[in-house]
Amino acid sequence: MNFNPTETEIKEGAVILIDKAYRWTSFDAINKIKRTTHAKIGHCGTLDPLATGLLICCTGKMTKQIEQFQKQDKEYTGVITLGATTPTYDLESAPEHIKDYTQLTETVIRDAVAQFTGEIEQFPPIHSAIKKDGKRLYELARAGKEVQPDPRKVTVNEFEITKIALPEVHFRISCSTGTYIRSLANDFGAALGVGGYLSALRRTKIGAFNVEDARTVEQWMEFLGHMQFVKPVKQKPLNRKKKNFEE
Repeated sequence: MNFNPTETEIKEGAVILIDKAYRWTSFDAINKIKRTTHAKIGHCGTLDPLATGLLICCTGKMTKQIEQFQKQDKEYTGVITLGATTPTYDLESAPEHIKDYTQLTETVIRDAVAQFTGEIEQFPPIHSAIKKDGKRLYELARAGKEVQPDPRKVTVNEFEITKIALPEVHFRISCSTGTYIRSLANDFGAALGVGGYLSALRRTKIGAFNVEDARTVEQWMEFLGHMQFVKPVKQKPLNRKKKNFEE
């Protein structure tokens, strides 16, 4: 795969790997590229504003491959903070229901991983973009309505604890598309009896694509800066009204 596409390739169809920054939306990231290249562009799976990492974008005819890329397994690294929960399961909302976690041992924490590996059933966060009865869940939640998301089956191929520094538990997860890492963090804390929420998340892989091959938006702007992208000229519609000519 060519990670240094030419102007022609970007216009006709290319894969652009972005290392999305913290607090940027996926739309923010691809909109910068679109405004520079004037190319047709779409991304292969939203990444939450509080998450960083790999965002695959397709331009031109490669946008036809978006659905295929979306179905690929994904890998994440991140941090679960134990001893509290949040309504959004991450730091979009304030921690609450504070509990003592000091009794937890490394063995207990590592043993809890097993129940979240393989095919599991999870409930999406009520603050998510999934639709129910025609409304997005977060819209219902913000309106103060009681929301009960439908459970979904997902597959966690690997769930590795990479570091324990209580209350933080660092991890690496390889999972199927559709897996909510926020839900997994919430469920993991519940299984340990102290609550937990996702305090950091980075997407490192999508299928065979690796964030190590990606550029930040700023780096893409620098890379694209020397290229001469011409903004398409919109053709005015033909005036089909008959004109009267004097002889």
